[in-house]
Amino acid sequence: MTLQAENQQRKILVVDDDEESRKIVSRALEFEGYQVETASSGDEAISNMNTWKPHLVLLDVSMPGLNGIETLKLLRAQDEYVSCIFVSGKSNPEDVIRGLDTGADDYVRKPFDVLELLARVRSQLRIKDLNDRLQKANVKLKELVDIDDLTGLFNMRSLYKKLDFELERAQRYGRQVCVLMMDMDHFKNVNDSNDHLFGSYVLSEVGRIIKDNVRKVDFAARYGGDEFLIVLTEIELNGAKAFAERLRVKIENTVFKNESYSIRLTASIGFAMASPKQAAVDGRTLVRLADQQLYKAKEGGRNRYEYLVCTADVLGVSTSPEMFRKS
Repeated sequence: MTLQAENQQRKILVVDDDEESRKIVSRALEFEGYQVETASSGDEAISNMNTWKPHLVLLDVSMPGLNGIETLKLLRAQDEYVSCIFVSGKSNPEDVIRGLDTGADDYVRKPFDVLELLARVRSQLRIKDLNDRLQKANVKLKELVDIDDLTGLFNMRSLYKKLDFELERAQRYGRQVCVLMMDMDHFKNVNDSNDHLFGSYVLSEVGRIIKDNVRKVDFAARYGGDEFLIVLTEIELNGAKAFAERLRVKIENTVFKNESYSIRLTASIGFAMASPKQAAVDGRTLVRLADQQLYKAKEGGRNRYEYLVCTADVLGVSTSPEMFRKS
């Protein structure tokens, strides 16, 4: 891609209350191929930031109303980082230091040399590119830490934080959260009768089935071995029961088959419902209660689910157990 074509992808916002200064800077940037928008005040700049989302802001310091320093503080309070160069007639060292300490990436004094200004623009855009790539790399690293590489589901390092957040949100808005624990029945036989590679294949397929059946607002994790944990958000009891039964049937009707082996399996499920109107409960307690229901399902014959709804008398507190048996 040529430099001119690359520049055409860049958005630069020029903020200055002096019309002549805006025109000089804008024309120089447009000549280089950049997309340019202008603003004559700090308030207008903030509004433009939220809608147009520029890559770089050239910001005057001395403006009526919301000045450059105050505008930059508001920009830095936003989640998405945008590069900023102060372009100002204030040239005392104290002004430059204050501007940089406020969070500006560079400081250009007026009157300026246009070629130097353009060089500083290119420099800041290169730095922004590096910063953006670093952020993407950090996101990828976090995914590698948070995601189980076999099933593609979350691992337990990240799940409790997400679960506690959902419970707090449910408490705030009066909604319900369900934690569902699922364990593959007699999974040891898969490895004993076949091989461990086939066992890994089965677990990856179970992960795929779970991902295909949860909503976007739900999330799931590999709890360990052949146990899985699913969090259903904003769901009523009947919806949770329908999900558990649908997942149980899906597992039961699936033939796990690769080039060498084939097997049918079933799964046992236990879940616990948290209803903020009845009782406040933390994530680890809810997981423990769901796990207890899973063991009841195992003891009751497997290939079934059992559940309870948290109430104020069993968490130290109490729960009101209910049970579903496969017909």
